[in-house]
Amino acid sequence: MGYVGLPLALLFSEERFAITGFDIDPGKVDTLNRGQSYIVRISPAEIQSAQKNGFSATTDYSLIAQMDVVIICVPTPLTEYHEPDLSFVTGTVRSIAVHLREDQLIVLESTTYPGTTEEVVVPLLEQGNPSSLRVARDADASGFYVAFSPEREDPGNDTVARRDIPKVVGGCGPVALELASAVYATIFNRTVPVSSPAAAEMTKLLENIYRCVNIALVNELKQLCMRMGIDLFEVIGAAKTKPFGFQAFYPGPGLGGHCIPIDPFYLSWKAKQFDFNTRFIELAGEVNLAMPYFVVENIVEAMSQRNQPLHGSRVLVLGMAYKRDIDDLRESPSLTIIELLQKRGAHVEYNDPYFPSVGRGRKYALNMTCTPLDRIPEFDCVVVVTDHSQYDFADIVSKARLVVDTRNATKGIDAANIVRC
Repeated sequence: MGYVGLPLALLFSEERFAITGFDIDPGKVDTLNRGQSYIVRISPAEIQSAQKNGFSATTDYSLIAQMDVVIICVPTPLTEYHEPDLSFVTGTVRSIAVHLREDQLIVLESTTYPGTTEEVVVPLLEQGNPSSLRVARDADASGFYVAFSPEREDPGNDTVARRDIPKVVGGCGPVALELASAVYATIFNRTVPVSSPAAAEMTKLLENIYRCVNIALVNELKQLCMRMGIDLFEVIGAAKTKPFGFQAFYPGPGLGGHCIPIDPFYLSWKAKQFDFNTRFIELAGEVNLAMPYFVVENIVEAMSQRNQPLHGSRVLVLGMAYKRDIDDLRESPSLTIIELLQKRGAHVEYNDPYFPSVGRGRKYALNMTCTPLDRIPEFDCVVVVTDHSQYDFADIVSKARLVVDTRNATKGIDAANIVRC
């Protein structure tokens, strides 16, 4: 019941389906059953409306046996060695398998490498169910049905209604494809069937790698343009007036979120099984991973120009979320930037209207609480990492000794204490 599962459950509930939300976190389950929400963009009123339609949450996986359709929306992170970590998928599938019954439809939505559904999910379901059921791949077979349908959530995007986002579906056989397409067609205005779960898995990776590669391109161009004294944001603004052949992407302090920073590594890991090196994709990942280090070097340079060493200085990071106006901390570049600054001896604090506190960082516990903006004058440097719309950047610039802006958030503000990178 996270950023993917909960919105999906609410969509089904709006169509009067009997929905049960499963989660291993008793705190989340209790919050939902009290009619409250832990995701900013989902209001308590939406939860309470769903409850009137029968929605409830539970930690009791034995209730899986009562479900006709089970949709898996769990994280697929990377290990510390940047290899796929499917432990959430495999753990969830094992929990489902012991309660599996005939004619159930199991759908995986978690972003993963091509082959996961057929090579990991299906064997675990077949081996783990006590009735020795097998996946039914055609109309004459008995058993259960399996499909893959990649999530297409875009937190903070209010321009496209969830129902208007086409739903890609790949099934283990024609019946599974038909069933999954029928289920999703009740809440999405268009479904896009593909030939196999692997094709659907690759579709999701292509979508996100496309963004990753293009963001890496503009991140590299930003570094070049800074040396050349050219405003890349001005260049992008001019380029996007072309009515064909160009889509605008923007540079930043690094990639965040659960998909775009991670997906290239899932595919490059899988490609090695086929003796293939995804050099172009891996290079894009390297460029994006290096951006927080680039930001820190620019902070050091900006402070040294003012005869202020980073070691022992006070730095305030504005924005912990990985992008504007959301409460999602996953893979946020702010975490890396804070850890790098701390390693260099800076005293670092943060402000973010969506995070009163932050416990775990990227590599170790940060255990920080939100610093109010009225303390800005106390800091030697303010770093804009996430350009939340709540921030009054003109006011921030007027109070700060030095502002390092990684998002072009101070565009149009002419002040000597701004350094854009």
